[in-house]
Amino acid sequence: MKKWGKQIMLLTLVAALTVVLAACGGKKEDTSANSGSNTTATENTANGSTSETASPEKLSGTIDIDGSSTVYPITEAMAEEFGKEHGEVRVSVGTSGTGGGFKRFINGETAISNASRPIKDKEAASAKEKGIEYLELTVAYDGLSIVVNKDNDWVDKITIDELKKIYEPSSKVKTWADVRAGWPNEEIKIYSPDANHGTFDYFTEEINGKAQESRNDKQVTFSADTNAIVQGVAGDKNSIGYFGYSYFEENQDKLKLIPVDNGTATVAPSQDTIKDGSYSPLSRPLLIYVNKKHMEKPEVKAFVEYYLQNVGNIAKEVGYVALPQEKYDEQLSQLK
Repeated sequence: MKKWGKQIMLLTLVAALTVVLAACGGKKEDTSANSGSNTTATENTANGSTSETASPEKLSGTIDIDGSSTVYPITEAMAEEFGKEHGEVRVSVGTSGTGGGFKRFINGETAISNASRPIKDKEAASAKEKGIEYLELTVAYDGLSIVVNKDNDWVDKITIDELKKIYEPSSKVKTWADVRAGWPNEEIKIYSPDANHGTFDYFTEEINGKAQESRNDKQVTFSADTNAIVQGVAGDKNSIGYFGYSYFEENQDKLKLIPVDNGTATVAPSQDTIKDGSYSPLSRPLLIYVNKKHMEKPEVKAFVEYYLQNVGNIAKEVGYVALPQEKYDEQLSQLK
C-alpha cells in the first residue's frame, strides 16, 4: 500500500505541475496577442488614426540652394544644424553668386536662393514669366568692409569720393598718390567680387551710382571666390578690396579694416554700427528667396521655419548682425 500511495502522490504532483505550466503557456500566448494588438495600434498612430500619441513626421528628400557667397556661411550653418535633427534630409548649398543663383532659381532648379541684394525688376519679371512665385525673407544685416594689406600704414580712413575715384569705370587712378596727395607713389592693386556677386551690385550702385558699373582694366582682379580676394589683399602691400563683414572677422589677423567717411561721420563696420545703420551707405540686408511651390514639400517648409526660428543666433556666430526678434516672428507668421 505504501508503494502505491507514493506512486499516486507522484502522479498527482506531475498532473498539478502540468496544469501550472499550461496556464503559464496560455498567459504567454495572450501576451503575444496583446503585443500584436499594440503593434497595430502603434502603426495606426504613425498613420495618424490615434492623434493623441502621434509621433512627428519623419522628413526626407533633397533641398537645393544656391546664390550669394556672402549669405552662404549663414545658410550652410543652418543646413548643418537642421541636419542634426533631420538626418534624412540632404541640404545642398552652392555659391554661384547672387546673380548666378537667381538664374537657377528662375529656371526652377533650386528651392531657395541666397541673395546679398534684393531681386532686380528684370529678374522678377523673368520669374513671373516662368511661373515662379516666391517669398522674400530677410535673414540678417551685413556691412561691406573695405580692407587693405596689414602692412599698409598710410590709409587710416577713406571717403566715398575716394572709393569712387578708385573703382569708377572712368578711373584714372594708377597709384595710391592718385587717390590722395601724400600717399605713396606705388601702383595700386585693386580686388573686387565679380559681376555675379550681389556684393558687386550693391557696392557699385552705392559707390559708383549704378549697379554693375566698374572699372575693368589690368589693375583690377575680379573673383567669384571671396576667399581669393582675402588672399590677394593679404599678399600684396599695395592692394585694396571689399567684401562682406564676416570675411573680415574670419581674417582680421591678415587684413586691415578701413573706416569710411560718408561726409557726415567716419565709421567702421561692426555689429553695432551695422545694426543701427550708422555704417552708411554700406550696410545692407541679406535675404533668401523661397520658391512657393517647393514650400508645399514638408522638408522645405520645415527647413525654412527652422531657419527663421534659429538664424538670429547663427548670424552672430558667423559674423553678421541679427534682426530684431519681432522681425523674424513677423516673417514666420507669413509662412503660416
